[in-house]
This record gives sequence, structure tokens and C-alpha cells, in this order.
Amino acid sequence: MSESAIEEHLGATQAEIRTEARNDLSIPVVPSRHDRGLLAIGIFKLVKSAFFFGVGIGAIKLLHKDLGDVMMRVVSALKLDVEGRFVSFLIQKVDLIDMHRLREAGLGAFAYSALALVEGIGLMLEKVWAEFLTLGLTVSFLPWELYELARHPDLVRITLLLANLIVLAYLLWLLRGMKKHAR
Repeated sequence: MSESAIEEHLGATQAEIRTEARNDLSIPVVPSRHDRGLLAIGIFKLVKSAFFFGVGIGAIKLLHKDLGDVMMRVVSALKLDVEGRFVSFLIQKVDLIDMHRLREAGLGAFAYSALALVEGIGLMLEKVWAEFLTLGLTVSFLPWELYELARHPDLVRITLLLANLIVLAYLLWLLRGMKKHAR
């Protein structure tokens, strides 16, 4: 059907004419589906990726330095009480970190950064495999989060657990909806 025939027949606007002409030519009009929840989770994963990449860089930069000395410079720069319990606790813990553990922590941070990057990009592109990957990783970290929360309950751990449970529930809802729609 030509545009003029459509216009005469329907008295339609130009945009409506183009849509009708496309439909007559069997060109599918695909509505864009942009899931804001997946976008939000994807952005969160990308931010997480950048954070852990920075942690990895920091760990690698500290490899051949005296961590106690670095800690003392940070304490004095922040004007913290050097004799305080918190600073003493941190200095004791920093002395336990050797170069091998620091290297492992840096490599682990880089690996987790890469994984979060893949998750984030996949979720932003609304790939189903990314939804399953995120679902699996979220479920796999829940026992560890619950264990840590039971050992040392605090607001940060509770907030992280709640955020992960919300992500888990949302992804399950999305994937369940896909399964019903496929039937």
C-alpha cells in the first residue's frame, strides 16, 4: 500500500504512515526493552569492578614497601592518635601481611574486578547469561556473608546482605517471568 493511499484512507500523520508502510512491508517493529533494574545492577557491578581494580593497583604498588611505615604515614596524614587502640590494632594487622599475601590479594582483586566487569557489561546489554552468572555468584557468596554477619554483626554487613538479597530476588523474578513467557 502506498503512502498516499494510506494517508487518504486513514487520514494519518506522517509518523503513522511510516509505521503502517513498514508493517505492510513485513518489516518488524521491535519495541525496545530497557530494564532499569538490570541497568542499575549493571552500573553497580561496573562501579564495583573499578573499585576492585583500584584495590589491585594499590596492592601491587605496595609490594616492595614497608607496610608499617606506609601505615604510619597514613595515620599522621589523617592526624589520628598514634597511641590509640584503633591505630595499634591496624599496625598489628599490617605487620601480619607479607609480600606473598599482598601479591595474592592484588591478583584476587584484579580477577574479581574482571568478573564484575563482565557481569556489568552483560547486564547492561541485557544478556540472559549475565543474569544467570550474577544469580550464581550472588548465591555463592551468601553463605560467606551470613557467616561473617554471625561473627561480627554490623550495619555494613547487614546492608551488603540486604542489597545482595534484593539483587537475588529481582533476578529470580526476572528469570521466572522469562520462563513463564517462553511457555
